[in-house]
Amino acid sequence: MIRILAIAIALMFSTPAWAAPNVTGLWLTQDRDGVIEIWNCASGTVCARIVGVFLDRPDDPMPVDYRGVSQCDLKLISDARPIKPGLWKGHIMDPRNGSVWGVELRLDPSGNLALRGFLGIPLLGQTQTWTRYTQPVPSDCRIDPATPDPAPPERSVRAQ
Repeated sequence: MIRILAIAIALMFSTPAWAAPNVTGLWLTQDRDGVIEIWNCASGTVCARIVGVFLDRPDDPMPVDYRGVSQCDLKLISDARPIKPGLWKGHIMDPRNGSVWGVELRLDPSGNLALRGFLGIPLLGQTQTWTRYTQPVPSDCRIDPATPDPAPPERSVRAQ
């Protein structure tokens, strides 16, 4: 009996409290025009970068950031830390103008990612809902517009 109790206690303390929800993987943006990869990076943080861009035509140029650099592999988040189970907070960069905003990441009950960008406090922000992306992404980030849509867009009626 004591041995079973000792094993149960050891297992309880060997699994991190943050392990339950997992935001890592590929995500289709709310506007359905990009694919973002979120991965575990340094010291328990998660990072995000652009890995796919849906172009109108295959010969369209790759979008560039505010410095004129290709958005392919552009890091958007580099410091999101777990605050409590299922919630990460950090900063996100807008590739269009280089502005840095606060960001909260959380998985909703449907398994979608609720990403809230804000200025100062989360109350002063806007939430986007990203869905898991399961299609392969090419190394040059160019996703053919004919690629089948992996899931219908989520509609939300709550105020943003």
